Amino acid sequence: MRRSLLALVALAALTGCGSGDGSDGGSDAAGGGAGTGAADDAATSLTIVVTLDEGVEPKTYTLTCDPAGGDHPQPEQACDAIAAAGTEVFEPVGADQACTEIFGGPQVATVTGTYDGSDVDATFSRQDGCEIDRWEKLGATVFAVPLQ
Repeated sequence: MRRSLLALVALAALTGCGSGDGSDGGSDAAGGGAGTGAADDAATSLTIVVTLDEGVEPKTYTLTCDPAGGDHPQPEQACDAIAAAGTEVFEPVGADQACTEIFGGPQVATVTGTYDGSDVDATFSRQDGCEIDRWEKLGATVFAVPLQ
């Protein structure tokens, strides 16, 4: 009987904690999206640093979207390319992902800042098939690098 009572008290406590967390998290999310931070949540401001090869001076671009701007040479096209690729392009390749061992070149790019209000800190390379795929989803337009 005592065990049943203790289990019931523990369950009630956990249920109370769970509903508190859910409602707090829900109100924060709703407040952030519909409240005063709505414009900030949609902000896109990125710094793109591209290194073409070892020993070559990196090129740095800034890119903003909505409206497209910054010192990137093709800001509208770059914003469109990122939107088409989706936010998952900024996620690293999974450690368990099988990738072809194809070297696509020495180019490396880092993208930092915010995209649609979410923090971005991504590195792109052409070291294997998976990384080449990520690079090509953004294309030469975002990295401002013509590849042959």
